Amino acid sequence: MTSVKPLVFLCLCLIPAFHSFLNYKNSHEWTKLILTHHWPHTFCTMEKTSCQTADQFNYWTLHGFWPNKGGMCNHSWHFNVTNIESLLPDMKRYWPDLLHPNSTLLWKHEWVKHGTCAAYLESMNTQYKYFAKSLEMYKEIHLDNTLLKFNIVPSEKTYSLKEIREAILNYYQVAPKIQCVLPSQGEQVQLLGQIEICVDKQFQYTNCSEPAEDLPDSNVDIPAFESTAAAELHVCDESIAVLYPPVSTKLWRLS
Repeated sequence: MTSVKPLVFLCLCLIPAFHSFLNYKNSHEWTKLILTHHWPHTFCTMEKTSCQTADQFNYWTLHGFWPNKGGMCNHSWHFNVTNIESLLPDMKRYWPDLLHPNSTLLWKHEWVKHGTCAAYLESMNTQYKYFAKSLEMYKEIHLDNTLLKFNIVPSEKTYSLKEIREAILNYYQVAPKIQCVLPSQGEQVQLLGQIEICVDKQFQYTNCSEPAEDLPDSNVDIPAFESTAAAELHVCDESIAVLYPPVSTKLWRLS
């Protein structure tokens, strides 16, 4: 019986390692990528600290390109901005850090948390490939132009959530996920804040979620260096009018 004890001890020691292996394996088993756009005017209005003026960005900017499962898949794979030097003009234009305009903190966060998991695909297995593919998909989707085709533009008038969702559905033939800042007590409108459009591993458009799996706040990504303003975003309420605020408008409700 004494010979059994070392074996039992060995098995007990291996359990944590096995769990770690399973967690690592599961983190790579994502099924889709979420191209997340945010409306700078809504984002900056939500901020209680300094924020790069939204007037510089009258178009949807890129928030991130996220696998729908897993995060921080390789802690040793550090971000190095020199690896994406040739992409910097487009990064600053389309993927700006609205809170820290002269910093690479946002891009570092996106790589460490999401890029290291997306790198499971050969087409995104370097920092350059990940950011280049993200920009490529952003330009292909061209969300501003799509909404414009359906006469959905930043305006003082409001839209129904159905109008916005069906414009995206009709154009891309997939269901998006649309997030808003919900109204406070006594207010009548919700602010359009973030729109997610999803692709599969072959970068073909796919539904962001089926009704049964639509978890309202599962993909609100709040970097540790950002304020908690992004936590105000929720899946838009079907019954409340949506304001897609123009850049020139001061949003009194959040001042």
